[in-house]
Amino acid sequence: MKLDVEEEAVLAIAQKALDRKTGARGLRSIMEETLRDIMYSLPSEENVAKCVITKACVTDKKKPDVIYKEKKAKQKVLNESVS
Repeated sequence: MKLDVEEEAVLAIAQKALDRKTGARGLRSIMEETLRDIMYSLPSEENVAKCVITKACVTDKKKPDVIYKEKKAKQKVLNESVS
């Protein structure tokens, strides 16, 4: 799975850190707040290709955009015994 953070989201994270007057630990805290729900739910999903963090995820606590892999058609394998 790939995690993408949009540029506007990065700027929103930086702005929150500035508003809180925090450094690197503040950035970590903001990221943890933003990713808290998906940290536990996405790893158990098998067909997730990408998770996109948007500005709305950071500022409005919206859920991230999740892009799923295309499901491949299951191929049936026939075992034929030759007599």
